[in-house]
Amino acid sequence: MQIINAWICCVNDNSIEPIFGDLTVANGKISKIEGKEFVAEKVLRSNENEKDVLNVKGKVITIPLVNFHDHFYSMLAKGLPINGPMDNFHNILKNLWWKVDRIMDRDIITASAQSGILDSIKNGVTYIFDHHSSPDTAKGSLGMIANVFEETGLRGVLCFETTDRNGEKLADQGLEENKNFLQNTKFKNVNGLLGLHASFTLSDKSLESASELMKELNTGIHIHVCEDKIDNELSKKNYKLFPVERLKHFDLLNDKSILSHGIHLTKSDYETIGENGSAIAFNPDSNMNNAVGLPDFNSIPNEIPVLMGTDGMHSNIAKSLKQLFLLLRYTGKSFDESFKMINKVYFDQIKFVKRFFPDFSFLQKNDNADFIIWDYVPPTPFTQENFWGHFIYGILESHVSDVIQNGKILMKGHSLQIDEEKLLLNIVKEGNRLYNKFAGMN
Repeated sequence: MQIINAWICCVNDNSIEPIFGDLTVANGKISKIEGKEFVAEKVLRSNENEKDVLNVKGKVITIPLVNFHDHFYSMLAKGLPINGPMDNFHNILKNLWWKVDRIMDRDIITASAQSGILDSIKNGVTYIFDHHSSPDTAKGSLGMIANVFEETGLRGVLCFETTDRNGEKLADQGLEENKNFLQNTKFKNVNGLLGLHASFTLSDKSLESASELMKELNTGIHIHVCEDKIDNELSKKNYKLFPVERLKHFDLLNDKSILSHGIHLTKSDYETIGENGSAIAFNPDSNMNNAVGLPDFNSIPNEIPVLMGTDGMHSNIAKSLKQLFLLLRYTGKSFDESFKMINKVYFDQIKFVKRFFPDFSFLQKNDNADFIIWDYVPPTPFTQENFWGHFIYGILESHVSDVIQNGKILMKGHSLQIDEEKLLLNIVKEGNRLYNKFAGMN
């Protein structure tokens, strides 16, 4: 397969170098990149359409997007008949999400993963760190989700949300599901982490067990940290330590760990996180939806990797990246500072994902043929120096038209190359079952 007349955004160290030219894919790899002169009249009017040639007429190609904090189990939870107050974060959890996760069964788990995968492909997201919860159907649940990844060719890092909020027995089952998956996974495209809910729902016993398991399996944790003030308040009240202090106490922080949200962190918390190499995954859309606040962008040390997630609210990481930029501006960051943060997030994500997938593509010759094509033709010169201006105000405002993963076309001209109708039939069927089960709980 050859893709011609494209702006190929190659990753070079800590910069992006747009090269106009043609890209050839063979055996799942980028076998050739040939630069050539961009002549608008010639490119935009070109009509080369041979069998294995995709003429994109000046569109932009980038590495795929990565979602570092997703919740596939929430994908079908739309328009549910919620009964109970939703006036604060704790009530949102109790009256919506902690009910949804208790009614997840094997069929609903699979359909939720299918929904998440479909939406992710459409948004150019082909690497996903999912944080799963189904307390009453823990055993084998991560394998079910991994099967959907394998069937569609996406890559993922999965974990099961361990929590004590449903009692010690189910907490132990959550740890066991993490252990079984991490020990026995033989999936080509899927890795694992140790999943934890949040400090205020985790006992000292569970954190001690998690610490032993993490060391045994040489992994990291994926946990919610200080998403709402309640995490600090109840952790301190019940366990005499704040969330990050508890994680440090149980030696649960390392360079593979993802701390999601990180809104209500102290200077001391940031220092601890930085010293241990853990990453923070921001989820701005979800945070605003839940009215839990926003991170103090001025307090984040540069050495902490900053990643982006959607918290299961949607699969559009491009939207979240743009949201982050606008929030930086809204909270007083200069244009230079805001562009610098987006640059940091972009390269932090590459470095972090390579801890799990060392062959993550740089869009260079001999790299994996994992990339996405955007409905964006740069209207002005497109260079290494002005890439971020195009990225923020052009690329992220456009749609993804094509997705190639491991050399295979997953979406071409906005059309999925898998049987979407078959998947949607199952998604709607199981979504209706979830709706009725949820209504029966009220």
